[in-house]
Amino acid sequence: MKIVIVGCGRVGASAAELWDAAGHEVIVIDISTRAFERLPSDFQGVAVRGDGTDEDVLRRAGAEGGDLFLALTEGDNRNVMAAQLATEALGIDRVIAKINDPVRSKAYAELGISTVCRTGLMIDAINDSLGFPPSGLAGML
Repeated sequence: MKIVIVGCGRVGASAAELWDAAGHEVIVIDISTRAFERLPSDFQGVAVRGDGTDEDVLRRAGAEGGDLFLALTEGDNRNVMAAQLATEALGIDRVIAKINDPVRSKAYAELGISTVCRTGLMIDAINDSLGFPPSGLAGML
């Protein structure tokens, strides 16, 4: 599977390491060269310095024809922009944007952008461990 990850923070680097080790073709894009230091020395994928909200950068990185696209930067707006480009310009079918704000996550999901909201997921994980009911906040939409 060809997996494109925009954002090489803790989540992006961990996902890239896991899926690279499983034999998938992994492309990681980040605006900071230093972010790639999070990748293991035996990483076999491609690491590209560039802006994941720039269509030319995505194309040069080889994102076109990807099977899965994950926008995992710290910025909700950047993630939504990258996800829209992946869907509309690159024709990638499976696209997920990480969103921090549960209200935004729900709104973007209603617009057809698949989202994962770590705020909702974390609160629900805590609630689950305490035996409390789910929060009702957006988690994975």
